[in-house]
Amino acid sequence: MFLQLPIRSERFLLALLASLLVGLIFLPTARASHLRAGDIQVKSDTTAGRNPRRFFFKMILYTEASSAAKAEKATIFFGDGTSTGLNEIIRANNPSGGNGTPVGNDTDINVFYFEHTYNAIGTYTVSYIGEYRNGCVINMTRPDAQTFYIRTTFVIDPALGINRSPVLKAPAIDLAARGQVFLHNPAAYDADGDSLAYVRFESRQVALGVDGTISPPGTNQPVVTICTDFVYPDASRFGGTTVAFGGNPSGSPDAEPGKAGGGPDPGGNPVTFTQNKYTGQIVWNAPNTLGCYNVAFIVEEWRRIPGAPARRIGQVVRDMQIIVRASTNLRPSLVIPTDTCVVAGTPFKGNVTATDPENRPITLAAYSGVIPPATFRQLSNSPANRARGVFNWTPSCANIASEPTQVVFKATDQPPTGVDPFIDEKVWRITVIGPAPKNLVAQRSTTNPAAALLTWDAYTCQNPGAQILIYRKENPSSFTPGPCETGIPASSGFVQIGTVAVGQRSFLDDRNGQGLERGKNYCYRIYVAFARPAGGASLASGEACITLDGASTVFTNVTVDRTDVSNGQITVRWTKPRSTTTFPLPLRYRLSRAVGTSAAFDSVYTAFNLNDTVYVDQKGLNTQANAYTYKLEFFTNNNPSGKPVPETPPTASSVRLSGQANDGATQVDLAWTYTVPWDNSTASRPTTIYRRNVTTGSAYVAIGTVQGTLTGGRYTDRSTTLVQGQTYRYYVQTNGTYNNPKLPDRLFNNSQELDVEYTPVPCKPVLTVDNNCEALSATVLTRPGVFPRPGETYTNSLSWQLGSNSPAGCDNTGIDHYDIFYRLEGSASYQFLASTKETTYAHGNLTTQTVCYTVQAINTFGRRSLQSDSACADNCLLFVLPNIFTPNGDGINDTFRPKV
Repeated sequence: MFLQLPIRSERFLLALLASLLVGLIFLPTARASHLRAGDIQVKSDTTAGRNPRRFFFKMILYTEASSAAKAEKATIFFGDGTSTGLNEIIRANNPSGGNGTPVGNDTDINVFYFEHTYNAIGTYTVSYIGEYRNGCVINMTRPDAQTFYIRTTFVIDPALGINRSPVLKAPAIDLAARGQVFLHNPAAYDADGDSLAYVRFESRQVALGVDGTISPPGTNQPVVTICTDFVYPDASRFGGTTVAFGGNPSGSPDAEPGKAGGGPDPGGNPVTFTQNKYTGQIVWNAPNTLGCYNVAFIVEEWRRIPGAPARRIGQVVRDMQIIVRASTNLRPSLVIPTDTCVVAGTPFKGNVTATDPENRPITLAAYSGVIPPATFRQLSNSPANRARGVFNWTPSCANIASEPTQVVFKATDQPPTGVDPFIDEKVWRITVIGPAPKNLVAQRSTTNPAAALLTWDAYTCQNPGAQILIYRKENPSSFTPGPCETGIPASSGFVQIGTVAVGQRSFLDDRNGQGLERGKNYCYRIYVAFARPAGGASLASGEACITLDGASTVFTNVTVDRTDVSNGQITVRWTKPRSTTTFPLPLRYRLSRAVGTSAAFDSVYTAFNLNDTVYVDQKGLNTQANAYTYKLEFFTNNNPSGKPVPETPPTASSVRLSGQANDGATQVDLAWTYTVPWDNSTASRPTTIYRRNVTTGSAYVAIGTVQGTLTGGRYTDRSTTLVQGQTYRYYVQTNGTYNNPKLPDRLFNNSQELDVEYTPVPCKPVLTVDNNCEALSATVLTRPGVFPRPGETYTNSLSWQLGSNSPAGCDNTGIDHYDIFYRLEGSASYQFLASTKETTYAHGNLTTQTVCYTVQAINTFGRRSLQSDSACADNCLLFVLPNIFTPNGDGINDTFRPKV
C-alpha cells in the first residue's frame, strides 16, 4: 500500500534524515578530538653488539582527559617508506586501556616506546599523525577536524657515533592568565653536549590522516601542511596590548644570554610572542582572548666538529598547548642565582626564593637533564608568601662541556579552590669546567741538556679524546685566571708548543729540535681541552719555570754592506756562547742562509773556534733583489746519548727596503721589513733614513728618524728639495736591543740601497677597439655558406691616447712603450699580449672577435700608468637582406629572410 505523506511531514522527515547523516559524518571527528601536545625522542642503539642503524624512540602525547577518545595506540611513520602498521604501538603507561597518567588541568600524559632498524645511512624523519586535535584551540580553524602532527629528524652516520636527541624535561601544557605575561621554557637537555637552538614553528597537520598515508593506499610518507588558518598567539585578531614587564629574562628574542639585548616594556605596545633561540624561553606579552592556543617549535641539535663548520644532526618538533583563562590571581616572583661555572667533582648548591604579592603559598620546582643525580628540594613555605629551595649537584667529569647546562626553575602559587594558579619561571645556566692540572714541574732533561722535561700529576678526568695542551713563554707571567676562565688566552703571552693525550704525564720541550736557549727563563702552563661534541676545557695549571745554565749564542747583526745584483755583501755577527757542564766540549758553529723568508737553508760556514763570531757573506749575493735570513746552530758532540745536541737561536734576516714616488711625484713612500730576535721598536732607538741624489752625485745625509715596529716601519719623504726627473738613493739603519744587560746593546743594521726615480707616472690611456666587420660584410654576397670558413679569421684594431690628470699630477712626457693585455670570453683574468712603442695595434688571426683589452703606459724611468678601462670587441653579425620579395605562393621569393 502506498501512502502519500503531507508536504510538511515529508519535509520534516527529509530534514531529520539530513541531520542524522551529518551527525554520522562528524561523530568520529567529535569523538576523536582529544590531542593537546607532544614530541618524539630518539637515541641510537647502546645495547651489547650495538647496531649503528638501530634506533629507539620515546613519544609523549598529552591528551584531554575528559574526552571519550583515548590515546591507547599509535601509528608511527619511520621516514624510510615504512610504518609500524595501523595502531601497532601500544601505550606503555596503562596499556590495558582507558586514560593515561593524569597531570592536572584535564590532561593525561601517554607514553609510547618503539624501535626501528634502518637499511642505510642518511637523514630520516620519524613522525606521528594523531586524529584529532582537541576542540578548544582558537588560533586555527576547526581544530577538532585537523590532525595532530609531530616529527623528529635525525642523521645516521657512523662518524657521529652514539647520538641522543634533545629531551624536553618541562611539560608541554601550561596555563596563562589574560592580561599577564606568560612564560614557558621546555628545559631541553642534550646528553651528548651538542649545541641546541630554538626556532618558532607553525603547528602542522596531515590532511590525508593516518588511513590516507599508511601503505596501502598511501606511501607511508606523510604530506604535511600548516594547520588551516593557523596564526601565532600575538595575531592582531586576538586584540590586547603588552603590559609593563621588566624584559625577556634572556634579553631580546635573539640575544645571547649574558649579552646586551632587549629591555623593559612599559606596556601599551602590540602583543608579542617570542622564543629565545639560545635558551628556548617563550615570552607572551600578554594574552587577551580566552581559549586554547597551540604553537610548535623546533629544537635543533648542532654537532661541533673540530676544523669544520657546525653540523645540524637533528630536529625535535614539539607542539604544545597554552590554555588562557580569566583570572585576577597575580603571578609570584622568583629569584635565582646568577649564571655561573663549577669545577667537575666539586659539590655546589644554589638557593632559590620566591614571593607572592597576594601572600599565597608557593610551590617550587626545577627541570633539568641533570636531575637526577642533581636534586632540588623546597625547604620551607614560611611565611606564607615566601618559599625557599636549594639545588644541589656534584657534576662529574662527564658533565664537562663548552655549552652551559640549563636548570629551569618554576614558582607556582597556590590560590584558593576555583582560582587558577600562575607561575614565574627563570633559567639558570651552569657551565661545568675541568679541574686544573696539578703539580706541574719543569726541570732540565737528563738526556738532552738543551731541553726541559715537564711532569705533572695524573689528571682527574680521563674523558675519551681529551688532550693536554702545553704552553710556554719567556719569563714569568702575571696571568691569574678568573674562577670561570678556562684555557690560556693569547693576552697572557703564552704560546702553545705541544699537545699530548690526557693520560700522559710528561712532555719534553727541545724547541722543535732547535734546543732551548741557555740563560733564558722559560715558564710553562698546561690545561686540558675536551673532545667534541661536548667540548669544554679545564682551568690552567700553575706556572712552572726553569733557567738552563750558561748562555746561548744569539745574533746581533745582519747588516747589508754592499748592494749589488751578484756581488752583494752582508756581515753577520753573533755572541759567544758560555760553555757549561751541560754543554761540554768539543763545540762548533754552523751558519746557514736562506733567500727571503724561505725555510730552505743552505750551509755557508762552519767554525770550531768559539771566538769566531763574525762572518762576512759575499758568495754571489743579490742584495739588490733579495733579503736573506740566517740560521746559526751551536753543537756539542760530547753527549751521554751519543747524538750531537744542537742549540739554535732564533733566526735573523736582513732589512728589506722598498719604495717609490707617489703617482704625482710629490713625495717618496718608503717601507721596510725584517724578522729578527731583537727589538727594533723602542722609541729611544728609532730607525734612521738616509738619502743621496744619484743624479748630482751628492753624499748620503740623514733625512729623518721614525720609531719602528717589531716587523718593520714606514717613512714618507716630503722634502722640498726633491726635484722631478732626478734619481734618489735611500737606505735605512735600524737600532735594536735585547733589553738584556748581559748582551750587546744598540744593534745597528743597514738595509740594502734603493734607487727611486722621482718622476710622475704616465697618465691613464684611453683605449678603443674596432673590428673588421665592415670589410667582411662586403664579401657576403660573393661567397656561399657562413663565415668564417676554414682559414678565415678576424682582426681587432686597437688604438689609444693618453688621458690627462688621471691620476692627478701624471705626466705624458718620456713614454718608452705600451704593454697590451687581453682577456678571452669566459676568462676571468688578463694575459700579456704584446709591447709596442706605437699607439695602435692590430690583433689578428682570431677565430672569435669577443675579446677584451687593456693598455698600460711605461715611461723611460720604468714607471707604469694605471691600466686603461677595459674595451671589448663583439663578434660580427654578417647578413644580407634579399632585394626581391614576391609573396604570391609560387614558392619563389615568398619569404623575406636574411641570408646569414
